Amino acid sequence: MIEIIFWILLVALLYTYFGYSLLMWIISKVLKKKKKSTQIHVFPDVTLVIAAYNEKELIKEKVRNGFEQTYPAGKIRQLWITDGSNDHSHELLKNIPNVNVLHNNERRGKTAAVNRAMQFVETPITIFTDANTMLNREAIELIVNEFDHPATGCVAGEKRVKVRENDNAVGMGEGSYWKYESWIKKLESETGSTLAAAGELYAIRTSLFEALPENVILDDYVLSSRIATRGYNVKYCPDAYAIENPSANIEEEQKRKIRIAAGAFQTVFQFPEFFNFIKNPFYVFKYLSHKVLRWVVVPPVMILIPLLCGIIYFQNPTSLFYQMFSVILIIFFSLVILGKFLQKRKIRYKFIFIPYYIFTMNMAIIKGFLRYIKGQQDVRWDKAQRAR
Repeated sequence: MIEIIFWILLVALLYTYFGYSLLMWIISKVLKKKKKSTQIHVFPDVTLVIAAYNEKELIKEKVRNGFEQTYPAGKIRQLWITDGSNDHSHELLKNIPNVNVLHNNERRGKTAAVNRAMQFVETPITIFTDANTMLNREAIELIVNEFDHPATGCVAGEKRVKVRENDNAVGMGEGSYWKYESWIKKLESETGSTLAAAGELYAIRTSLFEALPENVILDDYVLSSRIATRGYNVKYCPDAYAIENPSANIEEEQKRKIRIAAGAFQTVFQFPEFFNFIKNPFYVFKYLSHKVLRWVVVPPVMILIPLLCGIIYFQNPTSLFYQMFSVILIIFFSLVILGKFLQKRKIRYKFIFIPYYIFTMNMAIIKGFLRYIKGQQDVRWDKAQRAR
């Protein structure tokens, strides 16, 4: 019986990290059509919506980044929401031409800020981006170009994390994770639609916006996923990207991941439409495979598999498979421990930090789950410090 449980958990783990992406790759190759190179000749007005909390140091750079696009500057509007900020950033923004700012002294969270901001958006396309991320010059043009098909309701840009020579374990782990995640999103998009977008950069048809409950933790995920469940495609545009620095250290990255995990479990328990298999069978399959298994199954499996393997090995020490698998586990967890001790050192072979990052982030999911069921996750974003 223990061996059966072990194999079920191992297959679930392998499917989540490798099998699903392989399946998406195969389906994408079967369905992939040659995309015609199209260039937009009509440039609709777009609004950049930027929710910022105490980001005064980055405002001028971000505003300039938003207007210095290949997209016609006259077609770009910027709408900033600085609710709760006490660094006088709203006063700075009021003095910048072609920028509108909404400010409220009360800080009620990003979802409330987005709901309020959308009442003032008059353009057909709304682009959401974070204040601490910078866009490549072609980002807006590439994203708008994806809306040439009427079935497209949302376009997700790519999040990129700067990985530098002197980065610690967090920079290496976060950068590697997002490369892997971006590849999966690309495959999902090629099979019709990816699941959702990340808040660093994504766009929607403004007419599809529906106000979100203000207790929503992951506004970007829920907003884009709701569009997908209404039958529209969420396309992934990797050539349009937002780039940001990695978290300053593993503690700051864990803080961010715990909050994201709490929001992830909120989507599982509070949004039943994401599980409507009859209406959206392929979406639900992707959602279960890409997200739910990773949130619900993988973290406890990472703890249970070593325990079960150890029990089976001691019961049957002559089994070559369990001998080899035990060695693999020993190497993996040795690298986890090594990564813990070396996380702040400058070493050449940073790939050894990846097991440490994977393990700590899965433990953050467990902490996020506990925080969610205890009702301890504040909807207001506790900003993680970024490396400079």
